[in-house]
Amino acid sequence: MNKRWKYGLSGAAAGLVSGLFGGGGGTVLVPLLTGWCKTEQKRAFANCVAVIFPLCALSAVIYLLRTGLRLVTALPYLVGGLAGGFVGGKLFGKVSTPWLRRIFGVFLVYGGVRYLL
Repeated sequence: MNKRWKYGLSGAAAGLVSGLFGGGGGTVLVPLLTGWCKTEQKRAFANCVAVIFPLCALSAVIYLLRTGLRLVTALPYLVGGLAGGFVGGKLFGKVSTPWLRRIFGVFLVYGGVRYLL
């Protein structure tokens, strides 16, 4: 299978997860990009951010139209998320790939255990 198909299917999986759960597409996309598509780790993280932003925006619009999401309620999270995204973007180039992998793994395990309990 050529790389374009792999990238497309990986994006579709991320979109499906993001749409179903209101986010979390990166938990699917990063492992698919690094494992199946053989993308270098840091590039996979960067591409993931570029892909997840429009997916989250689309999901937010759908949730807004279907569930009556109130943007005022989400504003504090948005402000905090923007601040965290800015700091994370600044740190991204300074953190080594092995540490990025470890940190990402810890978040995945934490989230998985939390959802199971």
